[in-house]
Amino acid sequence: MVRFEVLGRSIDRDLIRTLARRMAQDDSEADRLRSEVSRTVAGEPARRGGVLAALRRSPLVGVELDLTRDKTAGRDVEL
Repeated sequence: MVRFEVLGRSIDRDLIRTLARRMAQDDSEADRLRSEVSRTVAGEPARRGGVLAALRRSPLVGVELDLTRDKTAGRDVEL
C-alpha cells in the first residue's frame, strides 16, 4: 500500500476516499471497479460480453426454471 495526495474539489472528497478504500481491498470487486474507472476515464468503448458476464454472476445460475409458455391459437379479431 502507498499513500499519496491528490487535488480535487471539496465535494468529491468522500467519493474519492470511498473509491480508494474499495480499491484497496484488492478483491474481484476492486478489480472490476478499477477496470470500469480506467475505461471511463480513458473514454474507451465498453467491452463486448458484459451482459453475458452479468448473467453468469446471477444467483439464478444453475436453477432449473420452467420457462415454457402455453401455445394458444389466439383470438378472433374483426377488422
